[in-house]
Amino acid sequence: MTAVTPAPGPRHSLRGTVVTIALVVGALCMLFPFAWMVLTAFQPDGSLGSVPRLSDLTTGNFGRLSDALPFWRILGNSLWISVLSTLAQLVTSTLAAYAFARFTFRGRDTLFMVYLATMMIPQQVLLVPLFVEMKQIGLIDTYAGIMLPGLASAFGTFLIRQAMLSVPRELEEAALVDGAGHMRILWAVVLPLVRPALATFTVFGFMASWNNFLWPLVVTRSPELYTLPLGLSSLQGQFTTQWNVVMAGSVISVVPMLLLYLFAQKHIVRSIATTGLK
Repeated sequence: MTAVTPAPGPRHSLRGTVVTIALVVGALCMLFPFAWMVLTAFQPDGSLGSVPRLSDLTTGNFGRLSDALPFWRILGNSLWISVLSTLAQLVTSTLAAYAFARFTFRGRDTLFMVYLATMMIPQQVLLVPLFVEMKQIGLIDTYAGIMLPGLASAFGTFLIRQAMLSVPRELEEAALVDGAGHMRILWAVVLPLVRPALATFTVFGFMASWNNFLWPLVVTRSPELYTLPLGLSSLQGQFTTQWNVVMAGSVISVVPMLLLYLFAQKHIVRSIATTGLK
């Protein structure tokens, strides 16, 4: 005998309609600033006081970026600093997560909680000691000085550890019987199964490094070492600001993050659905 699924009632249908309308309105509210930025980037004048017009679009603002500052060098700085910092965080976070998830040693849980507690320390509190440390080792106004404080991530360790806890231990035990070491198990068994978490943290780590403004502002002196947030901030004058040029640079700055998110979107959804499960 086949069970008959009851048709949704009017109350359920109304609730679904209300939720859909709320989601559409929320999406439009979030897209509005982005649309305003894109339209302003193609406007001939640099005022934010007027509504962007579709009839007066121009691409000249993107060319003016190179006249105002070494934009493409600054863009390259942001790209390779963000890529190297993200790769370093992936390596350190993966190794730390595997140790916390699979090794048993005295004080492991306490050490992990202390490690997580570092996420509650604001970056502003660490600026002075980090600056003094970079100055003592001679890394002020260098690429290494920009990247060194961001080579490890407590959030990445937590996210990847939670994903590793969901991997059945039987798979690792079978690999141990076959003679595989921990590094081989991590590379061949565990990492393929936690790929969604790795992709999610790649997006978060790249976005944090790409948008980082405060630390590069403190540690750099030369315009040749500027990252994109610093370069865009230097376009704002004391009395007047060509906002169309600033918005043109902002549009370019959004493209790498948008492409990375679109590439890793399905992995992010899977990671959010499975993170926290044991």
